[in-house]
Amino acid sequence: MVVCVTSQSSMLDVGKWPVFALLPPEDLQLIRQACVFGSAANEAIYVTVNDEVFALGTNCSGCLGLGDTQSSIEPRRIDILCGKKIVSLSYGTGPHVVIATADGEVYSWGHNGYSQLGNGTTNHGLTPALVSTNLISKKVKEVACGSHHTIALTTEGEVYAWGYNNSGQVGSGSTANQPTPRRVSSCLQNKVVVNIACGQLCSMAVLDNGETYGWGYNCNGQLGLGNNGNQQTPCRIAALQGINIIQVACGYAHTLALTDEGFVYSWGANSYGQLGTGNKSNQAVPTLINMDKERMVEVAACHTSHTSVAKTQSGQVLMWGQCRGQAVAYPHLTHFTSTDDVFACFATPAVTWHLLSVDGDDYLTVAQSLKREFDSPEISDLRFLVDGKCIHVHKALLKIRCEHFRALLNETDEETIEIHQFSFLVYRAFLEYLYTDTINLPPEDAIGLLDLSTYYRESRLKRLCQETIKRGITEENAITLLSAAVKYEAQVRMIYCDFYCN
Repeated sequence: MVVCVTSQSSMLDVGKWPVFALLPPEDLQLIRQACVFGSAANEAIYVTVNDEVFALGTNCSGCLGLGDTQSSIEPRRIDILCGKKIVSLSYGTGPHVVIATADGEVYSWGHNGYSQLGNGTTNHGLTPALVSTNLISKKVKEVACGSHHTIALTTEGEVYAWGYNNSGQVGSGSTANQPTPRRVSSCLQNKVVVNIACGQLCSMAVLDNGETYGWGYNCNGQLGLGNNGNQQTPCRIAALQGINIIQVACGYAHTLALTDEGFVYSWGANSYGQLGTGNKSNQAVPTLINMDKERMVEVAACHTSHTSVAKTQSGQVLMWGQCRGQAVAYPHLTHFTSTDDVFACFATPAVTWHLLSVDGDDYLTVAQSLKREFDSPEISDLRFLVDGKCIHVHKALLKIRCEHFRALLNETDEETIEIHQFSFLVYRAFLEYLYTDTINLPPEDAIGLLDLSTYYRESRLKRLCQETIKRGITEENAITLLSAAVKYEAQVRMIYCDFYCN
């Protein structure tokens, strides 16, 4: 029987957020999704590769969903969310937390003084509870929270909103708080929404035709309507007529919009330079940001801060606005490769602007991309069959990296090559080395890889194996290593002798 073994997904790097500092490495390696929130970025929720959900931090208003208001410096499991497969998560400043699951269900918990949990009460929610009113037959794919209100986007392109409504941010046509989900209709009736975002007290929506609508608080011009009047129902941003918007992101009181051609527009509050216009004057209409002709593929902002971020098609990340206390009025090129890193290092508070996910499409370096594609069947064009298991690779890369494969693959068009003289573990480690320039084997197995490196005349790999064996040899395993080395390169026995001589 052939067993195709694919590589495991890489771990999510949350090391830049101090709230995770006490987690042991073995726990960090299991994190697949994460969100950091709270007034001082001191609360966090994360999901493991086993789809278990954990929370830690100060637990204000029961926002960790643990059933109490006790702070926790160590992770505690949120049992009700385990196995739910979270696809979207957002939070308010109370804070309250709202998620959407792969099944389209919505759960909420935490602060509820303005009915932002959508359960019809103003009682804080200590555990995640299903939001069912008017959503029971809907499948929600995205959620967004302002300070104390929530909006949800369904797979059918409908928007529902609930919670605090002092400025019309729920879009109901009044300023009365909305205790349960209510469909935002008015100008959005019979239209398909594809993207949503919330500022502190406003809401934004992008349609499938590229039109953008805003409603709620507008005293800083954050709705982009050319005035400073609050709007109780969605209003189309006329200044963007003919411009196809594909994504919006809201800061505390400013808005960023990305076009299908890679341009970025901004409007709203600008006291920290968060509009990227070179000055600190508010703008009530969308203003094109000068990005030196670079095409942008993502914009990022968070309703808790005045920081703006954008990522270029080539993977560069720019930031502007409030950056660790400084006012940066023009887009500033960083060394980061992810928009998330800016919020971890420069935003105040240093929260995450969206749900971090290892499955996201963040820019990868060439080395990272190659590592990710190793042993991935999706676009591979060759597989090696070893001990009944297959390893997926790419012919072009093997030809570039190894003279043996250059000669072999120029002579054959086979899509499967069987290997008999080496074990699966050793041969997979060899192929992985060609993708990563590193080896990750215990010294006992490195001996077999050393033999392979001699067979294929890979001198650098040979040195790496020798170093691995030398570093790994101990009194406890020395005899085992020597026994394994008898049939291999004499250099291993020399390492053995050096060990005992020293």
